[in-house]
Amino acid sequence: MAIPTFGLTCRSRFPLRPSLFYCLNKTPRIVSVVEALDEPERLLKENSAHDSYERVHVSDQKAPEWKKWSSKDLGISTSKISRPTRVVLNGLRKKGYDVYLVGGCVRDLILKRTPKDFDIITSAELKQVMRTFSQCEIVGKRFPICHVHIDDTIVEVSSFSTSRRKLNSNLSYDFSRTSRHHDKDYILWRNCLQRDFTINGLMFDPYAHMVYDYIGGIEDIRKAKVRTLISASRSFHDDCARILRAVRVAARLGFRFTKETARSVKDLSCTVLRLDKGRLLMELNYMLAFGSAEPSLRLLWKFGLLEVLLPIQAAYFVSCGFRRRDKRTNMLLSLFSSLDKLLAPDRPCHASLWVAILAFHKALLDQPRDPLVVAMFSLAVHNGGNLSEAVKIARNITKPHNASFHELLEPQDMDSEALTDEVTDLAASVKSALSKMTDEYFVSQAMAAYPQAPYSDLVFIPLALYLRVCKIFDCVRENKEKGFVSKEGSKIDYQKLALGALEEVRHVFARVVFDTIYLLKS
Repeated sequence: MAIPTFGLTCRSRFPLRPSLFYCLNKTPRIVSVVEALDEPERLLKENSAHDSYERVHVSDQKAPEWKKWSSKDLGISTSKISRPTRVVLNGLRKKGYDVYLVGGCVRDLILKRTPKDFDIITSAELKQVMRTFSQCEIVGKRFPICHVHIDDTIVEVSSFSTSRRKLNSNLSYDFSRTSRHHDKDYILWRNCLQRDFTINGLMFDPYAHMVYDYIGGIEDIRKAKVRTLISASRSFHDDCARILRAVRVAARLGFRFTKETARSVKDLSCTVLRLDKGRLLMELNYMLAFGSAEPSLRLLWKFGLLEVLLPIQAAYFVSCGFRRRDKRTNMLLSLFSSLDKLLAPDRPCHASLWVAILAFHKALLDQPRDPLVVAMFSLAVHNGGNLSEAVKIARNITKPHNASFHELLEPQDMDSEALTDEVTDLAASVKSALSKMTDEYFVSQAMAAYPQAPYSDLVFIPLALYLRVCKIFDCVRENKEKGFVSKEGSKIDYQKLALGALEEVRHVFARVVFDTIYLLKS
């Protein structure tokens, strides 16, 4: 086992290729074609002839037209704004400061989705924000913001005065200020230019009931497109994390990339290896823990990122004969689809759960099992390792298993002792699979049979997370964990799940596995 994040890597005696250099200079790929995502149904009614907006100014023919939209006409409901966010908005407003919601939360409100979080920008200086709230701190040195603590929630507040430092003056189109520009519009416009994608470049004044769109964000929401604010190639060169954010946004919303964005995501996929491992873990967690894991994995595969971030899982896709545009499913995608049904942007899981699912699937891939063994294993995880109880419940299962998964064997007639031995062996296999996922050499060899694939030995699972995942399954090998109290009822406590409470993570893991293995009646 190797945990490179903590300096515990066991280096192989075999020479390894330099990962990033090799990846950037290797032009052939397993599948070289890049296709645009399928066009979803229109999310907003086209009504361009009667749109209720106020024209502000067009500075250049290449630049989007400045528009102001009525939030009522866009169908925004302020009831979706969280209570802690309202407290901060009202507190600053009462002090006489301008306040706006910015970024992805405005996009989600327009799409009538529940935002993952809310970002606020204000005309107040950060020190003035601190004086407004008793529990507030300034974080960050280069681009500081305020963290306002309301109940158990942190609301991020930035200031127009500090956000000006982030503006890149060398833009893809020119702006020459004239007397026709109001100072307020100029300030808002400058801030919008700092955003990564046009659909994230909207500002919402909940008191004036007005949405400000200076970069064509509404139009791209209508077209269900993810478009970078400047040229995609340059945007991703400037910040390669935007590649992963693009995938996350497209997967979550069901949007497609523009042709330029899609091409740049594919061509620059290997540059994400420049990010530190903590950042990569955070970005993967955003993809897999917030209810859009299955479409995220599809997009990672489609645009050549899966073999960079998760080579073991990429090798599985290749072994299944998956092509980049494949619409079929497999067991790994089905597991995460079952997980997605239980989660949402405001109801995420802890990272230990999706890592556990990856390790569990790898164990079944290495050694397929009887579906009854898999069912008994999930039940044993749920009840803290009580194998005798798991055997009794599993033998009463009458639902047919999903026979399309080659990770499952044909059902066999086994006695209770044989079943128990198989379940214990599966628990050991899962731990072995987890160790492989944290071994740089093993990860580097996952795609070795496919010389056209980019090289990656990326291991991003830190020691603390590794140990936490091991704890999920240790009870099965120990046969009934001492002092463990099994979760009562089927209702998920999402606060505990997000924090990684063991009984909650085990409960959801068992549900995901069971719902995937056994076909539910429609």
